[in-house]
Amino acid sequence: MSYEVNGYNIFIILIVTFIFSLILVPIIRQMAQHIGAMDYPNERKVHKKPMPRLGGLAVFLAFIFGYIIFGEITNQMISILIGGFILIIIGICDDIKPLKASYKLIGQILAGSIVVFYGNISLPTLGIFGLNVNFGLLGYPLALLFIVAIINAINLIDGLDGLASGTCSIFFLAVSIIAFFLHRINGLDVILSLIMLGATLGFLVYNFYPAKIFLGDTGSMFLGFMISVIALLGYKSTTVTSLIVPIIILFLPIIDTIFAIVRRILKGQSIGKPDKSHIHHQLLNLNKSVRKTVLIMYMFNIICAAISVLYALGDNNLAVILYIVLIFITIILIFKTDIIFEHQKTK
Repeated sequence: MSYEVNGYNIFIILIVTFIFSLILVPIIRQMAQHIGAMDYPNERKVHKKPMPRLGGLAVFLAFIFGYIIFGEITNQMISILIGGFILIIIGICDDIKPLKASYKLIGQILAGSIVVFYGNISLPTLGIFGLNVNFGLLGYPLALLFIVAIINAINLIDGLDGLASGTCSIFFLAVSIIAFFLHRINGLDVILSLIMLGATLGFLVYNFYPAKIFLGDTGSMFLGFMISVIALLGYKSTTVTSLIVPIIILFLPIIDTIFAIVRRILKGQSIGKPDKSHIHHQLLNLNKSVRKTVLIMYMFNIICAAISVLYALGDNNLAVILYIVLIFITIILIFKTDIIFEHQKTK
């Protein structure tokens, strides 16, 4: 079984990008403090003291460094680099001085459009449990919608130390494992997953509780962008066999986003209005520990990743059983917490 991608050992790719990220993060942390890119505590935040943001810039630079060494330049890759750079610039501006949500959405649509139309990364068909739906030209706007949705899903779960970066690391690892066992490790999605895994793990060393630096919108938007692009690339090259695979891996951030939209609509609020009722906030209210909450979320994500691996490798029956179990756990979570409906508080 080959351990090489583009002629490079996969462990070398991981180690090099990990070390580069590890070196970069303290430098970016100092820079964030110097230029005032700080996240200050308020009623919505969990942290109690100002924290440097811009951590995503270190992940982006480690990614660029890794791709220069291990990757190959193609039109698709150029589109990804341009789209990623746009989000990084918008994220840096937002981390220094918060931008309007509409401005960030415009940037996300622009970045996604470059990947979809210039990079020709679309969603022509959708295969789920043996059923195939052909979208034709609708595959392009659907791919754009998918990219923007995942960017915002990752952004929404970035509320506790190490949660978003750890969740994304699990995604990159799961895609790499699937590709390895299916003997399809030479696709663009695989090299991107390995580079991003090393870069994100290097950042996670400083981001896990108690965090020394946050991703900021610079990081959460870039990570969401890369995850969505890798998912579409993998589906197109049959690395992940079906788009249901990355969707299951991302079950937690996706379901949290859906809950947030439903919750705000029921309250008559704007769907873009921030709050402290996300899944991670609800779990934190139950156990009062950031570390335990993040570890519980990790375990949930690992189970989702395991289901995806089983499904991709052909063990559909066990995957479906585990997925049904997840649905039941989610239903229990809905009724036990205020994630959608506010419960009567006992005095």
